[in-house]
Amino acid sequence: MKVRFWGVRGSIPSPGPKTVRYGGNTTCIEVRTDDDQLIILDAGSGIFPLSQTLLGELPLHAHIFNTHSHWDHIHGLPFFIPLFIPNNRVTVYGAYDPITQKGIEEILNVQLQYRFFPIRECELKANVNFITLKEEQIITLGETTITPILMNHPVINFGYRIDCRGKSLFFTGDHETPANIYDPEDDEFEMYQSLLDQKEEHMLTLIHGLDLLITDSSYTEAEYNASKKGWGHGTFHSCMQLAEKAAAKKLILTHHEPTRSDDMLEAVFQESLEALTVDVPEIALAREGLTIEW
Repeated sequence: MKVRFWGVRGSIPSPGPKTVRYGGNTTCIEVRTDDDQLIILDAGSGIFPLSQTLLGELPLHAHIFNTHSHWDHIHGLPFFIPLFIPNNRVTVYGAYDPITQKGIEEILNVQLQYRFFPIRECELKANVNFITLKEEQIITLGETTITPILMNHPVINFGYRIDCRGKSLFFTGDHETPANIYDPEDDEFEMYQSLLDQKEEHMLTLIHGLDLLITDSSYTEAEYNASKKGWGHGTFHSCMQLAEKAAAKKLILTHHEPTRSDDMLEAVFQESLEALTVDVPEIALAREGLTIEW
């Protein structure tokens, strides 16, 4: 299995001299499985440079799995070049939206309205299909299976586990460790905590023993506790603890805070490593161009 990072920032693209080493594009991860499936996790602005590398292998069938519909995870989709070339196939997967009561097809339907984008959906040349997923609905592509797992974010967010020929990875998308909404002295505290513990245990069962875990580590503990609770994002510590509980062999931290320079990112990462000891064989920061193959 081969994984390459094309976008590692959160919220908004942040190009410039202070983000050169790790990159300024928003979330996009390319996965090539051992049975030659092309899987793309999210369509942030990083999907545009990815698409330029695909022109030498046309026609192709790209499987784009959307974690959720916030802009930084979809705003590169209209610039995915294979959409405009005949004989290509593009299948977009994602969650049902309980607010609009529409499926994943709404993403392109809205983005390609003429007042927002100069090319309409009917003008796309590729064969485009949409598959709206339910929680833990397994998708099988050849020898590869993809399992959507509901995570914790202010909108429906699926993390995706990918398995092929005994190799595995899981990408959380945007995820905040759920917290008890009651105070410890409240009568409801223990009951609610029990529900949280059961959900965590179920999630850990689904992702246990991963070769690679890719997580949203937007904030430090201090930032999170000061003003970021409920925003739907993880911390360096919460991600490291998740990796340990899941017995992951490798942890890659991504969705970097867009206001954080490369130097600042490395500094807070090092501080987090020194402040918390976990049993995870390898922990690293995601950067554009980082390729992991095993």
